[in-house]
Amino acid sequence: MKDTTLISGLYAIIDSSYISLEAAGECAELLAAGGARLIQLRAKGSGSAAMLKAAQDIRKALSGKAVFMVNDRVDIALLSGAEGVHLGQEDIPLKEARRLMPSSIIGVSTHNIEEAKRAEGEGADYISFGPIFPTVTKKDADAPKGVKRLREVASKVDLPVVAIGGITIENARQVMETGASSVAVISEILLAPDIRGKVSEISALISMR
Repeated sequence: MKDTTLISGLYAIIDSSYISLEAAGECAELLAAGGARLIQLRAKGSGSAAMLKAAQDIRKALSGKAVFMVNDRVDIALLSGAEGVHLGQEDIPLKEARRLMPSSIIGVSTHNIEEAKRAEGEGADYISFGPIFPTVTKKDADAPKGVKRLREVASKVDLPVVAIGGITIENARQVMETGASSVAVISEILLAPDIRGKVSEISALISMR
């Protein structure tokens, strides 16, 4: 188990649906400057070369200022020197990712208590749970789970829980009050006119719980 205190606060996701891969490094700088504790690169459908370049740019821009995670791609995480990888239910199995990344942080997306408990048993360092609210970012997202089910999952596992899906500045504090360790935010910050300012605002808000 890694240092779970790293999985806390604002978990910002750079999604290539909103930010071009060429601008990923610059975006990462703004997110870290605003106070994001973790930053993930998510680039569904992007070519491997372009995604690797973006991951390398982010790694260079962060230089220890935030934990850098790569979504889905163990190979990109390894080649870019990221601190870890985040896996979905249909991605490479956790045990295989752990074999390749024994010292890295590995998170797993979950949508119910059964998946959460399985990820914990298989050695995940944290889980994400959601979507909590309706989301426009993930087109194939499950039905919203709500804060009640988030609270239930957070009480049933001994892992940090990252809440994801439809989280905004209006509901972020409510979400953190369920026992979640972190909130993952995407469109709320990536579409903001002032990305650094929005991140700072949300980070300050959730630290007040």
